[in-house]
Amino acid sequence: MTGSALGATTDFDFHRPTDIDEAVALLAAHPEAVPVAGGTDLMVGVNYRHIRPEAMLDLTGLAELREWADEGDAVRIGSGVPYARIVAELATVLPSLAAASRTVGSPQIRNRGTLGGNLATASPAGDGHPPLLATGASIEIASAAGLRTVPVADFFTGPKRSVLEPGDLITAVTVPKAAGPQQFLKVGTRNAMVIAVCSFAVALDLDDRRLGTGIGSAGPTPLRASEADLIDLPWDAPATFSDALAEEFGRRVAAAARPIDDVRGTAAYRRHALAVCASRGLRRVWTAAHQERTT
Repeated sequence: MTGSALGATTDFDFHRPTDIDEAVALLAAHPEAVPVAGGTDLMVGVNYRHIRPEAMLDLTGLAELREWADEGDAVRIGSGVPYARIVAELATVLPSLAAASRTVGSPQIRNRGTLGGNLATASPAGDGHPPLLATGASIEIASAAGLRTVPVADFFTGPKRSVLEPGDLITAVTVPKAAGPQQFLKVGTRNAMVIAVCSFAVALDLDDRRLGTGIGSAGPTPLRASEADLIDLPWDAPATFSDALAEEFGRRVAAAARPIDDVRGTAAYRRHALAVCASRGLRRVWTAAHQERTT
């Protein structure tokens, strides 16, 4: 068929599989095909003539990609589940991911855009990435060779690059359920329809007594703040938590970032904003955990 958005003389193939096996078989036969579900990133590039797909693989007919399942300690989210459903259906068990999903674009974008598409694009500014890093999520990838699972911390390899190879299809994301309070904070020029200047997620695990962190839009890839994760928290004396401890956590998060100057903000501003977000986020999760344990 001919796509008018691609130009009047541009022909491209359009494939519409009915299940995952057919989808990966088509990708193996046509590795140039670009998978599309919500299309909220892809079609922007097409409309601005930055992308010229030779073929498209329409995933909207794959029902198994558009469902999520409770797996006990975790939730398996099909790669085609839109952000609006994450917000509406998973906020109690995946609070930081739901909070990040609320900040994605407009209601129309949230109704169409998917977590799988966000990962496939692999933008350092992707809103869904910091909560996935903070909670230790994993990515399920299908190909003609079979299924494999990749920890999200190993998924990103560079700016808009990932471990995905030609013929690979993201089928699901498995996210551990919250074992304590979580926070997602995003800095931008307005509350919606904005690419993050920087973003930060923190997850407090009360069962294992540990922290998880995720940094967005402040490095070549989404990042963990490993030194901040290891900060010594007063688990046995929660009332002794101090502003100095929160500020030290913020400094460690800022030190883990690898920002650059660009049109949205300077590297120095990003580090400062991350320090503030991290300190604020840690105070919030600690206060919430302490209140939950004493009420």
